[in-house]
Amino acid sequence: MLGASAATAGAAVLHKAVPHAHPWDSDAHAASGHGHEMTAGNGHAGHTTAHAAFDGASVSNRFDPHEILRDFDYGKTSRLPNGRTLREWELVAGDIEIEVAPGVKFPAWSYNNRIPGPTLRAREGDRVRVTFLNGSKHPHTIHWHGIHPAVADGVPGIGSGQIEPGGKAVYEFDAEPFGLHLYHCHVRPLAEHIAKGMYGTLIIDPKEPRPEADELVMVMNGFDTNFDRANEVYAVNTVGFAFMDKPIVVKRDSLTRIYLVNVLEYDPINSFHVHGNFFDYFPTGTSKTPTELTDTVMLCQGQRGILELKFPHAGRFMFHAHQSEFTELGWQGFFEVRD
Repeated sequence: MLGASAATAGAAVLHKAVPHAHPWDSDAHAASGHGHEMTAGNGHAGHTTAHAAFDGASVSNRFDPHEILRDFDYGKTSRLPNGRTLREWELVAGDIEIEVAPGVKFPAWSYNNRIPGPTLRAREGDRVRVTFLNGSKHPHTIHWHGIHPAVADGVPGIGSGQIEPGGKAVYEFDAEPFGLHLYHCHVRPLAEHIAKGMYGTLIIDPKEPRPEADELVMVMNGFDTNFDRANEVYAVNTVGFAFMDKPIVVKRDSLTRIYLVNVLEYDPINSFHVHGNFFDYFPTGTSKTPTELTDTVMLCQGQRGILELKFPHAGRFMFHAHQSEFTELGWQGFFEVRD
C-alpha cells in the first residue's frame, strides 16, 4: 500500500542535517518498534541546527498548524426525546499529499483533509454520533478511546468492522469519561495507518467545567518520509518547526491549558518540555487534581494529558521534545508571552 514518494530527496537533506543512526539489522527492522541511537553532538546547544535549513513558515497545506491549536469542533447539536444533547459529526477519510517541511512532501491519509483530524469536543453525558465515509483508496475505520459499546469500537470484525473504499459507518456512544481522548484508524498494518495520518483528538468536558483558560491542542506526531519505519520529521500538529518563526502567542499571568496527545509511530517514547516554567499535569484529563508540578512529561504512543500553566514573565520561551534528535528534526517551537 505504501509506495515511493517525491519526498525522498527532501528527507535525505534532513538526514544530512542531523546524525540519524539506525542501530538495527534487517530482522529488527521488520518489527513494529525500534530505537534511535543518539549520536554525539546532539545536545541542547544544537537545537536550531536543522532549523537553519528550513522552517515551518513556508509550507502549503489545506490546514494550518497554528489554526489547529485553537480549532474545536462541537458538532451539530440537537435534543433527543429524553432531553439529552446529541452531537453529530461527519468524518471523511481521504488520500492527500501534505508538506511536512518546505519541499518535503508526504503521501498521507487523513480525516477531513487535515492532520491531525478535527478536534471533536463534547460534554460528559452527551450522545455522540459520528458518520464515517471512506473516500480513500484503502480500507479504514475510526477507533475511539473512551468507554463505549463493542459495536462502536471501530475495529475489523466487530460492529461495522473494516470500512472498504466507498463505504460508510455510523459510530454512536455516550461521551464518557470526561477527559482527553483520541481516535484513530485500527486497520492493519496498524502502524502504517497511524503513521500516515489517520488520527485526531476527542475532548470530553466535565459537567462542571474546568476554569476558563486559553486552550491549545498539541498533537505530537512524526513522518517516515522514506518508508524505512523510522521518522525523518518530528512535529506538533504535523509541520516541523512550525512554531519557531511564528510562536504561539499567550498572555502573561493568564491560565494556558494544553491538550497534549502523542500519536508518534516508530519511536516508543515522546516528550514535552517547556523552558522557564512549570506546569500542573493531569494524565488523560480524567481528574481535576494534578498528579505533579513539572516542566517535562514523557508519553508513549496513545498517551495524553492536560497541562496547565501561567507564564509570570513576558518574552519567548522554547518548548520541545527532550529527545534532542526529535528537536533537531522539527519538534520544537516558542511560546511568545505578552502583557
